[in-house]
Amino acid sequence: MAAKQAHFALAPTAAQSGYRVKSFETVGSTNAEALDAARADDTGRCWFVSDHQQTGRGRRGRPWQTERGNLAASLLIVDDLDLKATATLGFVAGLALHDALSALIPDADLAVALDGDARRRFELKWPNDVLAGGAKLSGILLESTKLPNGRQATSIGWGVNVVTHPGDTEFPATSLRALGSSADAGDVFLALTDAWAENHAVWNGASGLDAIRARWLERASGLGGQVAVRIDGRVARGIFETIDSDCRFVIREDDGRLTHITAGDVHFGAVASARAI
Repeated sequence: MAAKQAHFALAPTAAQSGYRVKSFETVGSTNAEALDAARADDTGRCWFVSDHQQTGRGRRGRPWQTERGNLAASLLIVDDLDLKATATLGFVAGLALHDALSALIPDADLAVALDGDARRRFELKWPNDVLAGGAKLSGILLESTKLPNGRQATSIGWGVNVVTHPGDTEFPATSLRALGSSADAGDVFLALTDAWAENHAVWNGASGLDAIRARWLERASGLGGQVAVRIDGRVARGIFETIDSDCRFVIREDDGRLTHITAGDVHFGAVASARAI
């Protein structure tokens, strides 16, 4: 049965904070729509959302197609931040979705008991995935461009498996529907806009990134466990120690040295122990 077209509305907290929303029945890429709007002089704080995305992208240009009923949402931010500061918004984005899902989906609504601790039902995998029971539920992608007026436009994109999930992925994937939830894309979007407004206020507040980093670590997948990351032509193996003040991934390698990683594909558990990644 075809999924019913979702209704997309901002949470009152988001509307009161000056955010806007533009929804699409079908869209090529919500990130592309957001950046095109910025080039056409949109001032930002605008959400672009659909439950059917046809040409979305993940990290490193990987395709991310949003089947009808799933959520594709991008938030346009136009500001004067440098790229280093902008990159940390990805951690705000992960926190926002984690908090939205935790608020939207109480334990009783999940057919699968993911964890005895409700806070751990959903976890954040560095740098930009949200997991449920160890399986990928969402990916987050930031894309930026410099505008003619010198300001920077950034599109923060979320792809959330609401009703379906791919079965031929490198890592296990799942969807809210597979977990027993009846929430639709509109429900997730409403909760996400509320949680974004809250977490962005923290990021923009007195404690800033330090507070976001602490919140993120409380929800981190694999913290303290075996991990492997391919970097600079080699595979770094060791223990996931923390993320540093710049939100880089920190491994305590087997020889005891600390390695700070800016980008890479992270493997945990048994996969991390394999010889080839």
